[in-house]
Amino acid sequence: MIVITAKFQVRPEHADEWPRITADFTRACNAEDGCLWFEWSRSVETPDQYVLIEAFRDEQAGAAHVGSPHFKAAQQELPRYLASTPHVINTTVEGEGWSELGEMTV
Repeated sequence: MIVITAKFQVRPEHADEWPRITADFTRACNAEDGCLWFEWSRSVETPDQYVLIEAFRDEQAGAAHVGSPHFKAAQQELPRYLASTPHVINTTVEGEGWSELGEMTV
């Protein structure tokens, strides 16, 4: 699976509204056939920063995501709300989902 983690530095005046601003895009991404997850989290230490963690079944699913109309629309719409270019880590890993964290078994 392809796992992508990206940090988005949102302009302070838009930070509280970021979940609403990205809601349609997020729903469309999660509805993609090859999307395993597409989830936002807000930084506790830097409230204007959001972290996106997304995963796709394989390269074909990742390519379909980047080629989708909603991705292309987001490329045009979202930068106006950002303070800087997002930073990203993109990697391919074995598996099909999350594993349990054995060091904190409940």
